[in-house]
Amino acid sequence: MELIKYLDDFNERDWQYTSEGTVRLALVGLGWWTVDMVLPAVKDSDLCCTTTVVSSSKNKAEKTASSEATIEHAITYEEFHDGEAKEAFDAVYIATPNARHLEYAETAAKLGKDVLCEKPMEATAERAQRLVSVCDSNDVLLMIAYRVQTQPAIRRARELIDNGFIGKPVQAYGSYSQPLLGMFSNPDQWRLDSDLSGYGTSIMDLGIYPINTLRFLLRSDPTAVTAQTESFHEDFSDVSDERSAYTLTFENGTHAVCTASQNAYGDSQLKLTGTDGQIDLSPVFNGECTLELARSNTTVQISFENVDEMKEEFDYFADKILCSGSVFPDGQHGLVDMRTLQAIYRAARSGQVEQIK
Repeated sequence: MELIKYLDDFNERDWQYTSEGTVRLALVGLGWWTVDMVLPAVKDSDLCCTTTVVSSSKNKAEKTASSEATIEHAITYEEFHDGEAKEAFDAVYIATPNARHLEYAETAAKLGKDVLCEKPMEATAERAQRLVSVCDSNDVLLMIAYRVQTQPAIRRARELIDNGFIGKPVQAYGSYSQPLLGMFSNPDQWRLDSDLSGYGTSIMDLGIYPINTLRFLLRSDPTAVTAQTESFHEDFSDVSDERSAYTLTFENGTHAVCTASQNAYGDSQLKLTGTDGQIDLSPVFNGECTLELARSNTTVQISFENVDEMKEEFDYFADKILCSGSVFPDGQHGLVDMRTLQAIYRAARSGQVEQIK
């Protein structure tokens, strides 16, 4: 394999089919992620603009709207459910706490609006299934916001694996951690509330990244899991997984070991080893990525130019709407992750190998 030529030939936006048109977005949920990350990404995007913002607070919605010239409507959740400003947007981005994704997806679907829903899809696999069903029954597009799948280094790594660079995949290691308590001035926030976060916090919010990225890279889904979780800090008393470790067995025979913690020094890495070589991505889940390739006693490190994964994600979503195309990752793809998460937390309680159902 002529590696350098192969890398030089890579088309970063291998998914794009149009450069014409604009998808008008309503952003539902105005937490820090939406305000600090999403709004700037949509503003810089090629195919989207924000016309409506939706919040529990009218004042917050109006303040956010005043920061962006394209935003015409600042409405409350109740007004959104009542259909206010429905003619001003084509699609909805949902970034509320996990357990509230379903209600806003239901309203969006009934209004005939396509849906981009943050991961994880919902608090439980059962509610995630309802979310998929309501979008299907109303014939609207549903995409799950796995931004890492738009990262050029990840897409390039996938092609390398497809083309046999590492041989047959054998094993993988993934890790994602962050000091959640140091990121927010008030520790009383929804990721530590099981009624809002779902099965837990570290695996639901962070551990889903290595799970989904491995699925994307390997084109294979996990079938069985084991897990251990523990919580020590008083602020994690309502969730079981301040610290976590879990294993995944994939359909193609690959075995993965992963760790995730919401109360640790920041770490973000993913490594895949095959019969003939290795791909090491570190850092990987925080908007930047370095690709290290090893094969035949030769190691090459490639630094990709940083891209705004959120901008790529929104343009990908808009491209599929404008071209009437199908999306990946769709709702069915997201359901596999939800059932995997369910099995991991079940395994942590049982201490046994759990099958993903």
